[in-house]
Amino acid sequence: MAALESLDSFLFSASRAFLSPFSVFVQIQGCLICLVLAFGWACAAYVRNKEIKRMKNELRRGNTFGFLCHDINELEHSNQVNLPRVTVVMPLKGFGEHNLHNWKSQITSLYGGPIEFLFLVESTEDPAYHAVSRLIKDYQDELDAKIIVAGYSTTCSQKIHNQLVGAEKMHKDSKYILFLDDDVRLHPGSIGALTAEMEKNPEIFIQTGYPLDLPSGSLGSYCIYEYHMPCSMGFATGGRTFFLWGGCMMVSSFNILNGALTLHFFFPDILRSQMHADDFRNDNYGVVSELRDGGYSDDMTLAAISGAHKKLITSPPVAVFPHPLSSDLSFSRYWNYLRKQTFVLESYVSKVNRIMNRALFSVHCYFSWGFVAPYVMAVIHVAASLRMRYGSYSIEDETLISGGWLFVGCLAICTAIELLSMWNLTRIEVHLCNLLSPEAPPLSLATYNWCLVFVAMLVDNFLYPISALRSHFTQSINWSGIIYYLKDGKIYKIDRGNDIGPKYSDLSGKNLHGKRGSPPKVSFISSLARTLVQWRQPKKYDV
Repeated sequence: MAALESLDSFLFSASRAFLSPFSVFVQIQGCLICLVLAFGWACAAYVRNKEIKRMKNELRRGNTFGFLCHDINELEHSNQVNLPRVTVVMPLKGFGEHNLHNWKSQITSLYGGPIEFLFLVESTEDPAYHAVSRLIKDYQDELDAKIIVAGYSTTCSQKIHNQLVGAEKMHKDSKYILFLDDDVRLHPGSIGALTAEMEKNPEIFIQTGYPLDLPSGSLGSYCIYEYHMPCSMGFATGGRTFFLWGGCMMVSSFNILNGALTLHFFFPDILRSQMHADDFRNDNYGVVSELRDGGYSDDMTLAAISGAHKKLITSPPVAVFPHPLSSDLSFSRYWNYLRKQTFVLESYVSKVNRIMNRALFSVHCYFSWGFVAPYVMAVIHVAASLRMRYGSYSIEDETLISGGWLFVGCLAICTAIELLSMWNLTRIEVHLCNLLSPEAPPLSLATYNWCLVFVAMLVDNFLYPISALRSHFTQSINWSGIIYYLKDGKIYKIDRGNDIGPKYSDLSGKNLHGKRGSPPKVSFISSLARTLVQWRQPKKYDV
């Protein structure tokens, strides 16, 4: 009984304390955070929904290929033969349950121009090497693709190393290079849509997109989904954006005369065919050292350089890609993924970039706990009120803490609005993905557990500052069996080995240990028919 009275005393005191001016500010701030997120998702949904309406209007006008292009006349042979050459570079690591389907969605693109696919692995011992080799063999008569052993990175992340090797090996006539992660599931018209935007606006320097996470059912998968949803606002602009996702980046490999220096600054290897060889060998402008010597994050590095030089990054409304998460994604693997995301902010390329990352670090931590704190206070208010109602306490005491219910009610309403807005954006993105991939098994919202989404919001925002602080003080991360160490924003040490790290990757559950000519000249209709037949073949599909 004494213990219960002590608990009651604590609850009543805490509830009264949470009605102080500072506590009221925290609770109001939490409500505002919910409403701001809801508004951002509503704006993103508006942009994506405009594309859905456009595609439906095209269908009503008789354009049954609206998922490929706005104007059906663009599919004429006279237009298809003039499309620029594209090189798709895909750094690989490990092999998991969704990789084969993802790779097939990439290589069976309905892009009508010349295209080559370069798969990059660190060694032949990588399980991805044998899996993609069999895939290329199955499609060897239908596409221009090869697998390249890039070797082990020693001064930068393995992904950046693979990307740069792929850029060196690309076809000399390629006008655009598209970097894709191996967990990206493309739509048949994705490459064509990205290329068309680049052709329309020569000022575009990089085009990007963003994934739509498909949770597998575990709390860890919902935490990842919730983590990405606020970020999705910056990619649902339908045009200019300040954000860049490394899973999908298209860059022009031909420089405009007055922009040669800037493009060379971004990806020196991409312009090797256009710049003088001495520029590359002598590391003019210090470009090679920015990425290859100590670079950890490709997208954060390029976004920082783009911002510094005021270059245009865009994200078309159709650039949203299904991203199925591992069916056995445990909470510990989610935690390591979150560690990786916060570790990125510890890398930088300049003093200004370091300051911006520190600001983002501080703001994100502040608002993460600013989001969680009102819910903790709400629980105290509710618990105190329940104990007051069912205990032997005076009406005066009950009146003293009843003001907490006002904030509980406001927070509940704001949370409901936030979840409704998140649901609406997810619904629209699912619908858009289904329209963009008419031959793929349809995605559905039926598997989403919105109670777990709410729990994931609290868990993820509570853990983010903890993860950020740990990344800041350790300056190291174990990702896919490789330990990277940072010093002054650059990788200075890399440890790898079969005895380091888990057997499976954290995000996708991938098992970690374990004479090329021109593409055949076929008509677009033949290519379309071949691809549709391939997609109708039975294949594993996990959503």
